Amino acid sequence: MAEEQHHWPCAQCGADLRYAPGQTELKCDHCGHVQAIAAQGAWSKDRALGELDLAKGIAEDLPASASIDVRTASCPSCGAQVTFDGASHATECPFCATPVVVDTGSHRLIKPQAVVPFALTEAKAREALTGWLGRLWFAPNGLLEYTRKGRAMNGVYAPYWTFDARTASRYTGQRGEHYYETRTVTVNVNGRNEQRQEQVQKTRWYPASGRVARRFDDVLVVASTSLPANLSYGLEPWDLSALEPYNADFLAGFQAEGYTVGLKDGNVTGKEIMARVIEGDVRRDIGGDVQQIHSVNTDYSDETFKHILLPIWMAAYKYGGKSYRFLVNGQTGEVQGERPYSAWKIGFAILAAVIVAGVVFYLKDSGALGN
Repeated sequence: MAEEQHHWPCAQCGADLRYAPGQTELKCDHCGHVQAIAAQGAWSKDRALGELDLAKGIAEDLPASASIDVRTASCPSCGAQVTFDGASHATECPFCATPVVVDTGSHRLIKPQAVVPFALTEAKAREALTGWLGRLWFAPNGLLEYTRKGRAMNGVYAPYWTFDARTASRYTGQRGEHYYETRTVTVNVNGRNEQRQEQVQKTRWYPASGRVARRFDDVLVVASTSLPANLSYGLEPWDLSALEPYNADFLAGFQAEGYTVGLKDGNVTGKEIMARVIEGDVRRDIGGDVQQIHSVNTDYSDETFKHILLPIWMAAYKYGGKSYRFLVNGQTGEVQGERPYSAWKIGFAILAAVIVAGVVFYLKDSGALGN
């Protein structure tokens, strides 16, 4: 499949159009011209959002229409896979602002099947970030100044995998049921030994085995190694009912990262997520007050996947010679970040606490506070 080239010229003035978050239209920042994004019928949308066979995807045996040739380059700083459109040969990494130059040739990747379009404007994302920063204790004053000055945030479509599967699991373990025994103990009270009775919890264990089954739908896995896992998963939940069939118009004015976590590795992570859910099912099936799980053997069937893009607003802040990143869910406004601490504020708080404690001690010692 030939490399896709995208350009969105304004029909009025020729300047570039940009997707308007929360809308179904492209807008020209230069002259204000608006161009609607063509809507797809329900049948076409269902077909476009259909799942792909996982085994064929891992074996690289998908139809040609499911793949795309793209020009990419790895960021030399954070390793993000930056994609290039049109005749562009250089840009900034959306994750850390490092200059990136495209390499020669193209790479064949699984094409995104769907996208959740940006719902939050940059102004709304900055508002959410400012509110989040304002609630941080001991944060440097420069953090709020950073957002208040209105410095640009980067809108990026980040790559994700979703996995579906039917599972049937066989388990063995033990069910624990609590009971209580009364025992007499000796305690020392004011120099005298006294005997008291107390209840002691004990557990009876019984062997347990059985089967549990579950249908997993859209287990979400981050397909980027440049996004800290704790931050990207912290942006959840996403409303995947808002997925739209992949349309390059939604990317106009934004950047997109190619996946750096392959389908096979992504599926390993997906099954780890499923395993934690299955463990919960097993514990509920065992019952009792506590459970021990000795083994779980799971069979997977009807395994499918999708490659999707999700919207994230990003900002970076340098403090103390180190770079900190902040992410805003471009759909819900949820904020996650790597926060620095102000040594000056922490030191001042400690000093203030010492002064207050000293004053209280002095007043009490002098009798001003009474006994």
